[in-house]
Amino acid sequence: MRTMLGLALLLAACGSDPEGAREKADASAAEAADKVECALAGSAVFERRCTIERIAGPEGLTLTVRAPDGSFRRLLVTRDGRGVVAADGADEAKVSVIDRNRIEVALSGDRYRLPATVKQ
Repeated sequence: MRTMLGLALLLAACGSDPEGAREKADASAAEAADKVECALAGSAVFERRCTIERIAGPEGLTLTVRAPDGSFRRLLVTRDGRGVVAADGADEAKVSVIDRNRIEVALSGDRYRLPATVKQ
């Protein structure tokens, strides 16, 4: 009997959230949702470690993809079927369709896998 009461108290304590564990989990989930897979500096291995920011402006939607080292690429979402183009700089963004929900963008040795709506 004493063991069951101890177990019940332990389970009740697990359900409490004294240090904001739920808020931390929600923040982690939001952060993960803004991360995309990238293979940087010619790497063959993709890792989900680059972040993406979306900014609507007069030219359309601009995506800023940031690498963990602080470097970034700005991409402009096009409406002409190309997907994205480099928003600045002389480098050309090469876009490949991975599946109906993702594209891969290659730009100066870096590659990013981005969510996209691919129309047939």
